[in-house]
Amino acid sequence: QLRQLFGSAVPAFPPKFYLAMTKSMADERRSQLEQYLQNVTLDSNITNSDVFIGFFRKLQQDTFKIQTQRAFLDVYLADGSNIRLDIQTSDTAERILEVASCKMGLSRELIKYFSLFFFRDHDDGALSVVKKVTYFELPYVSLQSMRELHCKLGIRKWYMDPSLDILLMDCGASLNLLYMQAVQEVKRNWVKPTEGQMQKLEFLQKNANKTKFLELIRELQFYGYVRLDPCICDYPEEGCSADIYVGNNEINCFIKLPTKQTKEFSFKINRLRSWQVTFLGAAKDDEDDTLELRFEYNDSGTWQWIILYTKQAFLLSSCLKKMISEQMMKAAKKGQEM
Repeated sequence: QLRQLFGSAVPAFPPKFYLAMTKSMADERRSQLEQYLQNVTLDSNITNSDVFIGFFRKLQQDTFKIQTQRAFLDVYLADGSNIRLDIQTSDTAERILEVASCKMGLSRELIKYFSLFFFRDHDDGALSVVKKVTYFELPYVSLQSMRELHCKLGIRKWYMDPSLDILLMDCGASLNLLYMQAVQEVKRNWVKPTEGQMQKLEFLQKNANKTKFLELIRELQFYGYVRLDPCICDYPEEGCSADIYVGNNEINCFIKLPTKQTKEFSFKINRLRSWQVTFLGAAKDDEDDTLELRFEYNDSGTWQWIILYTKQAFLLSSCLKKMISEQMMKAAKKGQEM
């Protein structure tokens, strides 16, 4: 039916497993579906169609054998608190985000600046943002399928340009969301304040001066970036470990070289031509499945492929798409003003 409506624009659908799925098969199936989502979301005509949304809803429920019924779903905020929602298991992320936003008092026109994400809290205090939830995905079903990962569903801002904060400062609910996430970024060491800046931030936080806190934190390195878990890359040599920050039109990497020296590299989005995500599976039976994201980058006039081996490859891909779309919107706005 989708191919009848949209023809060859519809990407090939991943094959089904007809036997009972092992953990590895379930992981592979999840990754295949995520890859399909990444491809299909390139065409909003497809993803906005009732046929596609109905098809994907049925697909998710059938794959993980979850029928439509009433349920409760917790949506977590950056400060650790949560909103409990009375939902249907077949509710999409778009619907759940609307309900959560309404409960928080977030104005409808600002909902587009936020999104739902799956994340994990680690025992050592680290935070992993696992993936962004697409608006037609069924969060309840996805959470059940990711149960062994101990994921939670959370709401976070969804833009990569920190200057866009200004558009959300006049609404109390959006200001609170930005502030909670900013405090979390400081607490989790995602941003790099100087000692003096840290003292000012602590003073502003103590006095609950949210506006001034956000104004100051926008000056900090890596504010508003998405930090990925440590991963492996092949740049500048194979087998290097890397800490990656994505935002503000760059992929910023702190790469540990074989010499034990750590170097910082910044890959600018306007020098990146293309990228792709590949599911690699597990190298050994007792190891987790691996994803890679490779991107084609112009380094000193020469195009080369750079590979990052990370379970958050789909999240990174979403961030890259978001940065490019924000650049295009900014360019279009400038063109209209000229």
